[in-house]
Amino acid sequence: MTGVELPPGQRIHRDHPRFGLPWYAHRSPRDLAPVSVELVGPSGVRAVLTGADLDALERRTQQSDFHCVTTWSRLGIGWAGVPFQLVYDEAIRPRVDPDGSAPFLTFIGRDGYKDETCIADLRAADVLLATEMNGKPLTLRHGGPLRLVAPAHYGYKSVKYLARIELRRDSRHRLPWSSHHPRGRVAHEERILGFPDRLIRVIYQRLVLPPTLWWYRRHPRD
Repeated sequence: MTGVELPPGQRIHRDHPRFGLPWYAHRSPRDLAPVSVELVGPSGVRAVLTGADLDALERRTQQSDFHCVTTWSRLGIGWAGVPFQLVYDEAIRPRVDPDGSAPFLTFIGRDGYKDETCIADLRAADVLLATEMNGKPLTLRHGGPLRLVAPAHYGYKSVKYLARIELRRDSRHRLPWSSHHPRGRVAHEERILGFPDRLIRVIYQRLVLPPTLWWYRRHPRD
């Protein structure tokens, strides 16, 4: 979704700030450790996805827009990495879920943040496990060394500092804050369950966005 037309309720931000839930600002890593993602299958089988595993797969570059659920957007970001569908088919499912019985995947970052996404959404052609942003390796500010990038969804789906992926047969969607939508599709303005979109936009723009930006500036990661 690249272009000048913004989705409903979004505004262009002057840059791409380090951003997230305020209580995770001080938890993010202080070093770029080698890529090592623990994989946990639905029956408890475990494996590790390494940087070497990703290097063995075909990489792709793309330009995608980034839309934060709190209403700010950045257009035309250059990402590089491996398509998630390819990683899943070649390195994740064969190792920990050979029957393909787990339609839900929970992504967990080194900072403890987690979010669940269904495999149907993850198989979209533009979903990446990204290692580069705008032609440079991902920094700590933007979730390096490895992060999920799901452009059709609000930013809370694109888990940073990726450290663990759990495959589940049943949804355990338990976000650590209120009731953000379990799918979070930007085109459908799936922000928070049970609240009018216009009300949520105002709350985010006036009450959430300014103090969160300020708090993250106090905990920089470069």
